[in-house]
This record gives sequence, structure tokens and C-alpha cells, in this order.
Amino acid sequence: QVQLVESGGGLVQAGGSLRLSCAASGRTFSSCAVGWFRQAPGKEREFVAAISTSGGRTYYGDSVKGRFTISRDNARNTAYLQMNSLKPEDTAVYYCAADLWGSGTYNNYAYDYWGQGTQVTVSS
Repeated sequence: QVQLVESGGGLVQAGGSLRLSCAASGRTFSSCAVGWFRQAPGKEREFVAAISTSGGRTYYGDSVKGRFTISRDNARNTAYLQMNSLKPEDTAVYYCAADLWGSGTYNNYAYDYWGQGTQVTVSS
């Protein structure tokens, strides 16, 4: 079992930056690929980024490429999402998810564990 807790969300002006953290409990975190997803009101959940178990491979949604960076620290059981050049359309609840034995994917159905989410609001 893996429990995930996101933090780092908040209110930021357009053009600003935030770093989200996803703290995991359990000894299997290093065996999990990690993904970040987001969901805005009235919209479907959207893939943001994913990272492999070792951190050697990363994947990004088209809308965030070049602005967001996903990383992880297995010694700290934590994954991160650095978000730069934020836009109002980035406003959403951001979720991290863990895919046990996975390699990293945009497919949200592949993920076994989910956090409760953290709100990110970007003002114009």
C-alpha cells in the first residue's frame, strides 16, 4: 500500500512559479512510476507529467512541455513538480499518482494509488 500526500499548491500570478511535492508512505515507492494529473472545474482529468521508477525517463503533456519539470527523490520518498511560467489555464486541482511496477504513462487508469490533490490557482 502506498499513501500519497500532495503539498505546495496555492495562489500565484501569471508568469510565476510553484513547486508541488508528493510525499509517499510505504517501502514500495521506489518501485512505482509517478504521475501528475490535474482537473479543472467542469473538465476531465488531464495528464501533466510522469517519471519512471529511477527518474531516468520523464514524460509531459503537450500543454506543459518546456514549463514544468517532474523529478523524484527515492531516498526521501518524494516526487516533485516544478511549474514555471504559469498561466491562468493551469488553474486546477493537481493530483499525484503511483503506478506500482509501472514505467510511467499518460493513462490515468494505470495508476494504483492517488493523493487527495492540491489546488493551484493562477491569476491573470
